[in-house]
Amino acid sequence: MTIKESQELVDAWIKKHGVRYFNELTNMTILFEEVGELARVMSRKYGEQSYKESDTTAELSDEIADVLWVLICIANQTGIDLTEALANNLAKKNRRDSERHRNNPKLK
Repeated sequence: MTIKESQELVDAWIKKHGVRYFNELTNMTILFEEVGELARVMSRKYGEQSYKESDTTAELSDEIADVLWVLICIANQTGIDLTEALANNLAKKNRRDSERHRNNPKLK
């Protein structure tokens, strides 16, 4: 599935099942909630925190997908083509950061 197809599928789902997009500020808040849920799974799976009973069914892939879903919603409702945005961002990183990380002694 391409990024464009993902944006189209999310848009179709919202229009069919979600009635409409939540407003941008609501979606931003939902994004923070989803990132928090992702952080909880990461801290338990890769960090030092122990699992609670309620955490044992959480799946990392599902939490990442929830974050992606909300990012796609925000992009759709603000008219951002994520394929173009990602291509532009990669070009920026290539211009700005192509040697920076190689020259970082902390990464060696």
